[in-house]
Amino acid sequence: MEKRKHSPVFFFAVSPAGAQSYWRPSADVYRVPRGWLLKFDLAGVDMEDVAVEVHSSRVTVSGVRRDWLVEEGATYYSMEIAYNRFERTIELPCHFKHPRVALENKNGLLIIRITEA
Repeated sequence: MEKRKHSPVFFFAVSPAGAQSYWRPSADVYRVPRGWLLKFDLAGVDMEDVAVEVHSSRVTVSGVRRDWLVEEGATYYSMEIAYNRFERTIELPCHFKHPRVALENKNGLLIIRITEA
């Protein structure tokens, strides 16, 4: 049986020249008795590379996911995981004057608990 050679397949996001290309992590939002709970899918992201901002009713999570597992001499055949900057803003149906924010990283999820101080 003859082995066929496969050409590498690459998929890249196309954006206007000079525009930033961010990926948007998936998020779940829950109303809980003492405030809000938000979960962001940030598998493979070092929490030192994440920023969380709460302003009024907006919660913004941003940062970067880096490709940290690359072996010497490796060439890419297929890449589906985004290794670049990310940003996601969630608009909540309330306004915080003095939010209390607690962060937790569990199994690749960033968990954000927000209550009013």
